[in-house]
This record gives sequence, structure tokens and C-alpha cells, in this order.
Amino acid sequence: MTAHVMIVGVGDMGLRFAHGLAASGEVARLTLVGLNQGRGPELAAMLEDCYDIGVRFVPLDATDTVRVETLLREARPDLLVQSAALQGPWAMVGRGDAFARTMSAAGLGVQLPAQLPVLMSVMTAVRNVDFRGPVANLSFPDVTHAVLDKLGLAPTIGLGNASMIQRRILSSLRRRAEREGRNAPPPLVRVIAHHHQVYGVMTATRPADAADLVLAFAGEEAAPVGDHAYDGFGLSPDIRYNQLTAIAALPTLLALLPGAAPARVSTPAPFGLPGGWPVRIEAGRITLDLPPGIAQDEVLARHARQMRGDGVESIGADGLVTFTPSVVAALRRISPALAEPVHPRDALMRFDALRRAVMA
Repeated sequence: MTAHVMIVGVGDMGLRFAHGLAASGEVARLTLVGLNQGRGPELAAMLEDCYDIGVRFVPLDATDTVRVETLLREARPDLLVQSAALQGPWAMVGRGDAFARTMSAAGLGVQLPAQLPVLMSVMTAVRNVDFRGPVANLSFPDVTHAVLDKLGLAPTIGLGNASMIQRRILSSLRRRAEREGRNAPPPLVRVIAHHHQVYGVMTATRPADAADLVLAFAGEEAAPVGDHAYDGFGLSPDIRYNQLTAIAALPTLLALLPGAAPARVSTPAPFGLPGGWPVRIEAGRITLDLPPGIAQDEVLARHARQMRGDGVESIGADGLVTFTPSVVAALRRISPALAEPVHPRDALMRFDALRRAVMA
């Protein structure tokens, strides 16, 4: 137990990651990084009281790339976890006004100006200091990694989404085994799914079009089990999803630590790919773990379709994100500035327009 993990962003998700890692027995030190709103030192002290590890809090605005570089040079963690965003994905939940309804219907793509700035700053710092450790990112990885890959800034791997679907399927398979009187260990489950598909799975709503179904396979023989993705109790979208996100992401985080046992997980955006993929993680190396008969090009085509469900029509060779025509038409009626294509280098400026629209 010697691993040192740095977590950038200690809101609800960052704190859940911190508890999960601290309780694992595989981490000796945690460095928590975030805006100091008076809670940071208290959170660090609480974690030290709960677990037998060292925890420190560093107050830092992670959009300040130079300060992130300085911290990375000093700390040199074994694993960097990026869970910060300028605005959480649940900002529209509970609002019934026209703007909130439009934004919710448009998909998470229109919130890229909130998701990209911190991530891009952190990854720029990672490149500038030649940090060689793995970087696991929570901020909309199914799309942001594909965007930043165009700039040579893609994180190592993403968190959430496909792994949440994997957990729902495993739960369904366990319930079936119990009904049949079997006491079998959980099988290997490999999931191919995009962020946009998470909502149907979590609400137990099977899509009308078969092309939108999750692909999932059990065992080495890869028996189809995608129907089990929609077998759980329907949970309406809100911040409660964070609990499953944290639990589902933990195997990926632990597999990235030095000396970790090999793992086979389903998780978003390995090495800049869009959407979620099954992967093997062994000795710090990540490789795709596609079931027999499933080609990478087929998966990429499926993810391109689902990306449009999140409102993203295309990602240009320079990282420029263009929204789908229906999203552009809807946004132009309420905030024309938000309908324009967005480049990651302009995302922070575009976030100001998003924030003004949210608060209007």
C-alpha cells in the first residue's frame, strides 16, 4: 500500500472517488485539488480520520495550467483522477423553464463549454511536464476524449457510463441466477455503449430503435446479454446516479495503480476513442477487449450514432465540435451564441455565455 493518487475536483464525485480509493487498502496518500471554499481542509481531515492514509488538500483553480504544472512536478502522483468541471451535468435537473427543457432535450454536448476547460488545462499541464502516469477522467469522456485527441491531449481512460451499464447488467444477471436457484460467480461482462445510452439503462427504458440498444456480452463465449441492461429498477435522472458512477469506476481506478492485478473492465474512451469499450488493463497497459466477431469500425459507427443523441454532429480534425441541426435550431431560438460550433481552446469563453444563459 504505497500508491499516491491525486484527485482534481473534490465535489460530490471527487469525494466519492476519494472514499472508495481510501477504503480499498491500495492507496497510501491522497492529494485533493480544488477551489478552496472553506471545505477542502475539512474534507481532507475527515478522510484521514476515516482511513489510515495521508490526505492533503491543495487549493487551486485547475484552469490555471501553470499552477497545475507546478503541482504535478512537485507531487508526481502514481495516478491522476480528473473529476472537475465548471458546471455539473445535473444543473438543469428540477428546472421546468423553457431554457432548461431545451438544454435537457439537446443532450450533454451543449454543455461541453463547462466540461472542456478544466480537462484541457489539466491535460496541457500533463503534456508540458511530461507526466507519465495514467490520467482517468470523469468529465464527459465519451466525447471530450475524442475532441482532445485531435490536439494530442487525450487522457488515458475515462470513467463512468459504460461501467455503470456493466454494473446494471451484472445486477440483473445475479437476480436471474437467484430466481433459478443458481449460486454462480459473476461472469465476465463486456459492454459497448455510449454516454447517451446511460439514461435509457438507468430509467429501465428500452429504446424503440434496435440500433440504439446497448451491446453487451457474457463470458468468453460472448453470449448476448444486452437486454439485461434494461431490466433494473427505473431511476429518474439526478445526482443519485453519482453513487453508481463511483462504485462502477473503482475497478478501473484500482487497476491503474502500480502493481495492480490485471483487470477486464468496460469503461469510456481508452486512448482517445469515443464512447465506451471493454478493455484489459495489465501492468499499466490498456488494450481493447472486444468480443469475437465485433470489429472496431463497427463500434466506432455505433458510437457516432449515439454521439448525435448527445447533440454532437461531428468532431473536426482540429477538435471543432459541431452540433446537430435540430440542436442548433432549438438553441438559436433561446441563445444563438450557444448554437455555434465550439473549439476546445474557446470553451472557457463560451462557458461565460452558457453561465449567463443558465442564470437568466
